[in-house]
Amino acid sequence: MTTHFTGNFDRYRKQTLFSGIGEAGQKQLQNARVAIVGCGALGSVIAETLARAGVGYLRIIDRDFVDLSNLQRQHLFDEDDVHAHLPKAVAAQKKLQRINSDITIESHVEDLHASNIEQLLTSCTLIMDGTDNFETRFLINDYALESNTPWISGGVIAARGQVFTVIPHRTACLRCILEEDPPQTETCDTAGVIGPAVNVIASLQATRALQWIASAGQLIDQRMTIIDLWEGSFQQIDLSSLSDNESCPACNQQERLWLRGERTSQSTILCGRNAVQISPSPGKSIDLKQQQLLWNTIGTTTLNPFLLWFQPTDQPEIELHLFQDRRAIIKGTEDLNTAKTLYSRYLGS
Repeated sequence: MTTHFTGNFDRYRKQTLFSGIGEAGQKQLQNARVAIVGCGALGSVIAETLARAGVGYLRIIDRDFVDLSNLQRQHLFDEDDVHAHLPKAVAAQKKLQRINSDITIESHVEDLHASNIEQLLTSCTLIMDGTDNFETRFLINDYALESNTPWISGGVIAARGQVFTVIPHRTACLRCILEEDPPQTETCDTAGVIGPAVNVIASLQATRALQWIASAGQLIDQRMTIIDLWEGSFQQIDLSSLSDNESCPACNQQERLWLRGERTSQSTILCGRNAVQISPSPGKSIDLKQQQLLWNTIGTTTLNPFLLWFQPTDQPEIELHLFQDRRAIIKGTEDLNTAKTLYSRYLGS
């Protein structure tokens, strides 16, 4: 029996002509609910690709704001977003809604952690990894196993990157491959990152998402794809032998260290930003307008509906971006102790 797509056929005509999707696959895309965790380099490309493809519902979760250094590799953002100190999730939602007004796009300016992950990811049938740190990836992996939600992981540094898919209880999970956080021998600050490598990795992630959704969960690629764009190398590693990994503490022993909040930190260095995020205990909030009045006496401030920007008069090299949940991104240092001292000085404990 032939399925007839009832949406805007002209918009997706070339896509539905492709045999891997067709009209039936397009209907699956229209009904899909996808969460994108992190809307920076990878996440912004993934979000734009899925929005243009007609994925019916996108939930964008990102903790950061648009910075000038993002524009070299992060799609969807421009200099106006930088000047307005817009959160990435909000800026992305505005751009994507202009690209495709037929779909639903939801933005959350939040840092994903054990206390809010269930609330932020509930009802989504696929999770896309646009993060830049393994702590969040292990948290997503825990949640995915617990909720039986597939996720597609990606990472990129310099001109290198990798992609693999986790289908709980059917493929290898992240902890089948890596039991613990790998040592950080390179970061974006030491090795850099080029835009074309980001585009390729994010496109591979988006392609796997389209395959999974359009095939109604039938197509599973159990290979990790690794590229070095500068060298022009492409490698695929079969992970299927790890899918029955009896020693995996997450798959077979139901260990959920990150989901239970046992592996988490309240301060994080933001890769390539010369900035540190300080996160207080969940549940706290602050009146940004009231805080602006206090800070106006000791520096320069800018307030928008999402955050308060502050530059102290006596430390003009420091910028502090404060969110309503008392989370702050302190730009101008990568030293955790310095950032904690600045947070305490301007916001208390």
